[in-house]
Amino acid sequence: MPPEYVNLRTLADYLDLSQTTISLVLNDSPSAKSIPQETRDRVTEAARRLNYRPNYFARSLRQSKSMSVGVLAPDLSEGYFTRVMSGVVEELTAAHYFYFTACHDWKRELIEKYPRMLVERAVDGFLFLNTQAGDVSVPVPVVAISGHSAAANVTNIVLDHGLAARLALEHLHTLGHQRIAFMRGPRAIPDSEFRWQGIEEAARELGIKLDPSLAVRIDSAAWSMKTGQHPMAPEIGYKPMQALLEKSRNFTAVFCFNDIAAIGAIRALKDAGLRVPEDVSVVGFDDILSAAYATPSLTTVRQPLAEMGKRGAQVLLERIADREKQFPPEIVIAPELVVRESTGPAPGAG
Repeated sequence: MPPEYVNLRTLADYLDLSQTTISLVLNDSPSAKSIPQETRDRVTEAARRLNYRPNYFARSLRQSKSMSVGVLAPDLSEGYFTRVMSGVVEELTAAHYFYFTACHDWKRELIEKYPRMLVERAVDGFLFLNTQAGDVSVPVPVVAISGHSAAANVTNIVLDHGLAARLALEHLHTLGHQRIAFMRGPRAIPDSEFRWQGIEEAARELGIKLDPSLAVRIDSAAWSMKTGQHPMAPEIGYKPMQALLEKSRNFTAVFCFNDIAAIGAIRALKDAGLRVPEDVSVVGFDDILSAAYATPSLTTVRQPLAEMGKRGAQVLLERIADREKQFPPEIVIAPELVVRESTGPAPGAG
């Protein structure tokens, strides 16, 4: 019987095979295809039956890698983070990589401190989620998802915000909406200004006038965990919509920064006696899991967050494997419009 801890040598002796053969099979190496299927089946069955666990510490010494990465994010809330991380985890797990997640809550001292702490723990690279990496200098590869960083060491995975704005505004314009309100994102969010620039460009192309009095912004303080308010609670959209309604009701549609804010905005509109979409149409952004189950179900611009997370992890692993390979500074992902119940013809538009 094998000892309590089964290593590669033990498994090789047990099967009367070389350690190289077993390593190729268990690591699913391309070279393993030359090994007979019967032998591969014997290896995987024995590894399962004897509860073999690879020694990642030994592997890291051989490869000068820790087989781990750091993930830096502003918060760990439902919505953006969970969808992106679903793709990240899928890719890292398949590559046998471990990951450390740190939440900085938009505190500059933590954005600077956490990468240093993780470098001391020998991570092989970083994923920055919705976090600008420009001011953070680390000696390992960095991939920023929605970070918009101009640093030389960073590969950016970004959404085509110009196309996203055009899809939403074309949809509303086709429905006869001209007086459109906008709920902008917090200044701390890197995507906020890029999305607004896309909105300005799309509005010019469609002949839609942007009225500054119909633009409200989600409060950065309300987004932060330090207020005690969950940063992805619908209240982030409820209060700005309340404030807008106190100033004006001269709009027939509202385009919100994200789906959570849109759900809060719909509640504020209903509390003010307005119907969605009969009186006011509402468009969200992201297409989080609950968007299809809101009442009414939410028309939204789908940001393929899981795909962005998976692509970001793929690029990071490729950069870790080949530090000399050149990557483009930016990889652009296309959005998609998902039309549901929260949008309809503008009142009086037939």
